[in-house]
Amino acid sequence: MLTGVMRTLPFQGKAEFGAWIKTTFPGVIVAVLVAASAKFLSEHYGAPSMLMALLLGISVSFLGEEGKTVPGIAFAARGLLRLGVAFLGVRISVDLMMGLGVQMIGLVILGMLATIGFGLLIGKFFGSGWRFSLLTAGSVAICGASAAMALSAILPKDERSEERLIFTVVGVTVLSTIAMIAYPILVSFLEMSDLQAGVFLGGTIHDVAQVVGAGFSVSDPTGDTSTLVKLIRVAMLAPIVLVLSILIRAQQGHTQDKGSAPPILPGFVIGFLVLAGLNSFHLIPEFLTEALAQASRWLLLIAIAAVGMKTNLKQVLGVGPAAIALIVSETLFIALFILLGIMLLT
Repeated sequence: MLTGVMRTLPFQGKAEFGAWIKTTFPGVIVAVLVAASAKFLSEHYGAPSMLMALLLGISVSFLGEEGKTVPGIAFAARGLLRLGVAFLGVRISVDLMMGLGVQMIGLVILGMLATIGFGLLIGKFFGSGWRFSLLTAGSVAICGASAAMALSAILPKDERSEERLIFTVVGVTVLSTIAMIAYPILVSFLEMSDLQAGVFLGGTIHDVAQVVGAGFSVSDPTGDTSTLVKLIRVAMLAPIVLVLSILIRAQQGHTQDKGSAPPILPGFVIGFLVLAGLNSFHLIPEFLTEALAQASRWLLLIAIAAVGMKTNLKQVLGVGPAAIALIVSETLFIALFILLGIMLLT
């Protein structure tokens, strides 16, 4: 379960551990303070704690750009997020999966495949090559920045590979942040049920952090469902990347450096699934379930604050309008596809 977090810890001995603590402590403490402030505002003014943590984090985003707080904020946004999502598995069970239904799971998977196909189809109309179209569409369809890095590892390299990857990571992060704020409002306007809202949010928002933030800003059941749906999309990263890699190598005759490829199934997803499985068989004591659930809420709140501090909206303005139009079109496509599917199936 801790694999995803341990990969972010660059030390092997006690001396390295002490140096790492000293380096990351300032940033983590800042993220904790922002999260605590968000929790205070939520409890006293009724504002969603996740949303407040994100907005407060964005308001002090300069802390994530330079200075002593940068390493700790980066760790909180990645390592603590992974641990928080893993612990969230204690709130998931087979009963919830059965409640989601085969049709909804099929809709989510079909939406992912349709989005990748849509991106490849319209990419040429925006003057984008197949590499960039596949990179953006796959990132939008699967799991945002993580998918971007995995897909980048299997794509043939050229002089613009790094530029495409950076834009895609920034683009999906910014669009996820916008969706985290806008989609819960849409869900409320359409008067969706917890199940419908969870499938929509989990099936359309790109990154795990923003899915969690959007879901729990609506309700706890919506948050549980949206997280489950999102992790179904994350788990699909493995087969999709594998199939695309085979197709690309068959067409291009390109040999990839296997050592540089990221893990196909992230450790935090494995941790989530293990805890969900144990919880489904009622093997986790109730007191431990509640403790892990509470720890998960705080870890995710801290991570959301750190994500806000790492968000730099100005970076998007440095790319061409056609590239922005492409990734926005793909984002709108998957949102409309999932929304129409929900309306037809429920």
